[in-house]
Amino acid sequence: MEFCPKCGSLMLPKGNSLLCEKCGHVEELRKPEEYTLVKKVEEKVEDVNVVEEEKMALPTVKTTCPSCGNHTAYWWILQTRRADEPPTRFYRCTKCGKTWREYA
Repeated sequence: MEFCPKCGSLMLPKGNSLLCEKCGHVEELRKPEEYTLVKKVEEKVEDVNVVEEEKMALPTVKTTCPSCGNHTAYWWILQTRRADEPPTRFYRCTKCGKTWREYA
């Protein structure tokens, strides 16, 4: 990497010289064999595995879903209000996926 002696920006190779795109300063390459031009090569991925079903890694509890009446739901707790107030419990039905909350 070479930096422009005038403005400090990165000098980019252009032919047998280095060019500062910011101020336009040009320098000849002193030893061309010491410089290596690296090109970014993007690979195209042909096959992508798509996971259609979302697997929940949450604990379950016995409760009644207000939407479908199922008796099992995933649950988690978040602090949605001030720290001196109790956290909010969230539930998601294992059957229909409806999410509801319960304030303590």
